[in-house]
Amino acid sequence: MTVNEKISALRVLLASNKFDAYLIPSSDPHQSEYVAEHWSTRTWLSGFTGSAGTVVVTASHAGLWTDSRYFLQAEDELASSEMVLHPQQVPHAPEHLQWLLAELPEGATVACDGNLFSIAQIRGIEQILASKKIKLDYHKDLPGEIWKDRPGLPKHPIFEHDLKYAGLSRVEKLTQIRTAMKAQGANYHLVSTLDNIAWIFNIRSNDVDCNPVTIAYAVIGETEAFLFIDAVKVPAALRTSFAADGIQFHPYDGLESFLGDLSENILLNPMTTSVKAFNSIRGAQIMEGATISMSLKAIKNEVEVGHIKDAMVKDGVALTKLYRWLEAELDQREIPETEIAEQLAAFRKMQGDYHGESFAAIVGYQGNGAIVHYRAMEGKCAMVKKEGILLLDSGGQYLNGTTDITRTTALGTVTAAQKQHYTLVLKGHIALAKMQFPRGTVGIQLDAIARQYLWEEALNYGHGTGHGVGFFLNVHEAPQGFAASTTTSRGKTALVPGMFTSNEPGFYKTGAYGIRIENLVLTREAIKNEFGDFLKFETLTLFPIDQSLIEKSMLTPREIAWLNDYHALVFEKLAPAVDAAEKAWLKEKCAKL
Repeated sequence: MTVNEKISALRVLLASNKFDAYLIPSSDPHQSEYVAEHWSTRTWLSGFTGSAGTVVVTASHAGLWTDSRYFLQAEDELASSEMVLHPQQVPHAPEHLQWLLAELPEGATVACDGNLFSIAQIRGIEQILASKKIKLDYHKDLPGEIWKDRPGLPKHPIFEHDLKYAGLSRVEKLTQIRTAMKAQGANYHLVSTLDNIAWIFNIRSNDVDCNPVTIAYAVIGETEAFLFIDAVKVPAALRTSFAADGIQFHPYDGLESFLGDLSENILLNPMTTSVKAFNSIRGAQIMEGATISMSLKAIKNEVEVGHIKDAMVKDGVALTKLYRWLEAELDQREIPETEIAEQLAAFRKMQGDYHGESFAAIVGYQGNGAIVHYRAMEGKCAMVKKEGILLLDSGGQYLNGTTDITRTTALGTVTAAQKQHYTLVLKGHIALAKMQFPRGTVGIQLDAIARQYLWEEALNYGHGTGHGVGFFLNVHEAPQGFAASTTTSRGKTALVPGMFTSNEPGFYKTGAYGIRIENLVLTREAIKNEFGDFLKFETLTLFPIDQSLIEKSMLTPREIAWLNDYHALVFEKLAPAVDAAEKAWLKEKCAKL
């Protein structure tokens, strides 16, 4: 079926159910950012493959709302259908609901699948729609009725993430969670998010591309824990180990009946618990609050930090091999963007303990670099030449850490404007990397630090400056980050020691080039005095920043000193892990500015 045929089929169901509109989010029942194919309903219906967006279908209109990271991509992917792009002015804001208020008559009915919306989202939608007496029906999965070849749920086996990497056993983690539960008066704690479940139980899998998680639910009790997962995914040895740790297995689809039988206090997160699961709780007293493990997981222990630093060396070596290969190949031929991504994955795999990409590599040459979440497609991508600018944003999943790095590289002669834009981005990156700030400082305060030099020239970028990063887990990890808006938790979350976060300001000139410089930083203690408890960042990513794009006259002595110190660190850490030719290449790239 074409996109237009799918929309038409959905409209038939809308009419037969007497619905005036249908909402399709990007999420799954676990409120994941990246989902298994079984739940990629929005992509299937609309043809838009970005990770964020909401589709609204009415009798006369089909629209996609997404943020500025995806404007160019969405325009391209929607061009052949009746699906209309509605560019969001504020990321994550419910602008599609305001559109519905303007378009639908009073008393209309909007429908959605409650399994894909959290209870907090449903409450928010109902509150907005109530201003026009519009009803919300969240009991129907209409796209599921027309998606005849829908993929089944993935059944990849789980495996143990060894204690030597994790630093804490699952029993120790469960004890921490139970201590917090007791303090809040909770007898049970429902955990719906896949990365939290993976972290708590020290398990990983391959159920979602690039995210080493398994599709499951968990309920933690005062003395026992219950994992709801497809039985075929659990090896016998793990069953025995889990039983010894007081963990019981139940079928994945058994959660609702289990919740319905509870009669004591249960703590859940309204932001991540589906309305379907929420409504299955009948006898228990519901307590709403944060998922306890989220803040525990965000603070990396020193065992994890040590492994992350080792993973950064592996990643730096792989990138060294990649860029040397690229330089040599470009002397001989043009290279498709897709081949660069494939070659980088191969070099990462050579490093050992490699599990896969942490996200699909963004290889954006020239104008494609201005598409923030660009995905090169074989046969349709650009051919990279020995000229212009290449933006490469990529990451790896290693057993001992998750990486995410962006480098923008000149492949030939660059213009004064390109050097100016690159140097403004670099100045912002350095300003954030060098920042010292009092405990309690939140993401939105720090985000502006990285934008200040672009703002001085009336320039900006549309994405946040940074996101939390997991430990051999999701490359985008709540709750912290650097965001320009309070519409996400990242902008409102205070940074604390142990948090692992990206620092990635950028600049994008549509149709011409994109610039982004990204390193991962660890929040550390700095100094405590009569003015407060101050924190700082330690940069962990190890790879040279292209100096041929820098306009040195725009940098201060302190900024030059930071860059030289960073490159000295890169060379010190990577040189012992590469061969003589690679070492010579690194020495040249890490030379003092």
